[in-house]
Amino acid sequence: MPALTSLDPLLQPLRIKHLELRNRVVSTSHEPAYGENGMPKERYRRYHVEKARGGVGLTMIGGSAVVSADSPASFGNLLAYRDEIVPWFRALADEVHDEGAAVMCQLTHLGWRTSNYTGDWLPLVSVSSGREPAHRSFTKTAEPWDLDRIVADYAAAAERCRDAGLDGIELQHYGHFLDGFLSPDLNHRDDAWNGDLSARLAFPRRVIQAVRAAVGSEFILGIRMSMEEDRPGGLGGDEALAAAQAYVQDGIDLVSTVYGTIGSDQALARLIPGMGTPSAPFLDRSGEVRRALGVPVMHAARIQDVSTARHALREGLVDLVGMTRPQLADPYLVHKVATGQEDRIRPCVGASYCLDSIYQAGDAKCIHNPATGRELSLPHEITPGSSRRRAVVVGGGPAGLEAARVLGARGHQVTLFEANAAPGGQVALAATSPRRRDLMGIIDWRVSEARHAGVDLRLNTYASREDILAESPDLVIVATGGVPDTSFLTAGADLVLDTWDVMSGALRSPGHVLVYDDHNGYPAMDAVEALVRAGARVDFVTPERMLAEDVGSMNSPAYLSLFAEHDVQVTLAFQLREVRRAAGGGLEAVLWSEYADREVVRTYDQVVVEHGTTPVDELYHSLLAGSRNLGEVDQDALLAARPQSVTRDETGAYQLFRIGDAVASRNIHAAVLDALRLCAPL
Repeated sequence: MPALTSLDPLLQPLRIKHLELRNRVVSTSHEPAYGENGMPKERYRRYHVEKARGGVGLTMIGGSAVVSADSPASFGNLLAYRDEIVPWFRALADEVHDEGAAVMCQLTHLGWRTSNYTGDWLPLVSVSSGREPAHRSFTKTAEPWDLDRIVADYAAAAERCRDAGLDGIELQHYGHFLDGFLSPDLNHRDDAWNGDLSARLAFPRRVIQAVRAAVGSEFILGIRMSMEEDRPGGLGGDEALAAAQAYVQDGIDLVSTVYGTIGSDQALARLIPGMGTPSAPFLDRSGEVRRALGVPVMHAARIQDVSTARHALREGLVDLVGMTRPQLADPYLVHKVATGQEDRIRPCVGASYCLDSIYQAGDAKCIHNPATGRELSLPHEITPGSSRRRAVVVGGGPAGLEAARVLGARGHQVTLFEANAAPGGQVALAATSPRRRDLMGIIDWRVSEARHAGVDLRLNTYASREDILAESPDLVIVATGGVPDTSFLTAGADLVLDTWDVMSGALRSPGHVLVYDDHNGYPAMDAVEALVRAGARVDFVTPERMLAEDVGSMNSPAYLSLFAEHDVQVTLAFQLREVRRAAGGGLEAVLWSEYADREVVRTYDQVVVEHGTTPVDELYHSLLAGSRNLGEVDQDALLAARPQSVTRDETGAYQLFRIGDAVASRNIHAAVLDALRLCAPL
């Protein structure tokens, strides 16, 4: 197999000026928010070095590293306007180069796409005054002295990148300061910077020319730009192509194409398509751009599998293929292709948790690779250890399968018991939504990897304490998950249904349904989607002050579209206290407002509640007395990636731990993180 890799289009080299990339796979510019005080320090560096070790041809850093102080960081951006960034860039570039990859940095002035209530609290500037919806910012129209200053800032930031030994820079054009001039929808100026295309192009061209003059002719200069804004009054394809051709004349060496814009959550979700959308929807259009330009073209929108990437290159649609989210899932993607292990690539399931978690949790996280962003403490690739123990894992959801996979790869003898006929746990339930079926990749990959590691998977087996002890284990991990929690109701818990009932298809002829969400995440939203598609009339009630706050901007548009299309009625800031039978049939839901201290009673055919899960922990508690550690976790050792060595009973026969929702109701990422950091050092 490895002998044939020279024929693989993914593994062909590409020369851009002086630089030869070892293959055609790129981790495109994105900001994981791993920097410290705007600097790409050790954590940031290790994240990119890991991808270089994994075989990527080009990794691009500084997803919108900012060039000016009045472009304050809005999601952990690097501060390219500070001289102190140069040695940090140099350290990163040196390590990436040592691993055989190239590295470029994306530069931008965010314009309106940030908040003035951060950084130095300077007024924001953009092409024209206006309000940006994502950050609720109002900007001033850039004055001539602003434009002079920003041009100089771009050139100075580019020089810092060159002086640090980076291979090139990429100018971020779309959605930020530069494309505001080009877009007819955004440019409302009454001076020479507005008018026909040549007038609207003049300022971006001034920036490109200044940057090229600053860095010299050999330094690689790319641009990432929208080739069609796809909004009323926005930039059309013909003008965008003409702009790109002009930019090439000014010194652009590489064009990275996107389609759409980022002016709203809905627009952003179309531009960066995720789960439930077609694969690589803009590839053919990128091919048209490539044929019209005389420089390499790169594209990266939902190219999440190797087959699609090969197709893009083989058919001449791109010169470089961006696989950014796939390499958050598996930074060793290229290495596995080159070594004939393509079937072992951890799949990107398109959940967009990597993007949404920046705003929810402060930095990027892959939904099912907890080592991403934690390279300083957790391994991406599991290697065998020196000892061999007998381990039993109970539960075949994401936590249990991850534990079994890791322990098996470490060389232990592992048996996994799963009560159901198929593994998956709550992931399998969520994946019954047609739009979220790709979540099963989380399960399928772990099952395959566990089998590869020799794990004995015993499905359709409800394990008892006796079954576990019969295996004479040295280690027992309980990952039995949880069950829906309705205990918060003061009355009527026996009358309500839960989101599991909806997703499993147990709810028939739903009629008028109340969905009460006291979890603020995906389960209730998935239930609403299933109900309205089954013909239900749905009222959605939550005690929160906003709708499904834990569903981020990349995924919320699909749900909000559904709410609008099916006229789902939303009530905020009301708690469901009790449910009782109505005199005329149906159910009465008693809702209470903490703010007004008043009750409201509404009648429904069905009431569905989502309040997280309560642990299924009877087995765990039955095993405590026979364990050495009595279930205790040394949290210092856990966080430092050291083996667990707590002994509270010398007579105990085994170590005992519980993970995932068997501990408390959490999400997929938390479940696999529990398993990886517990089991990798064992």
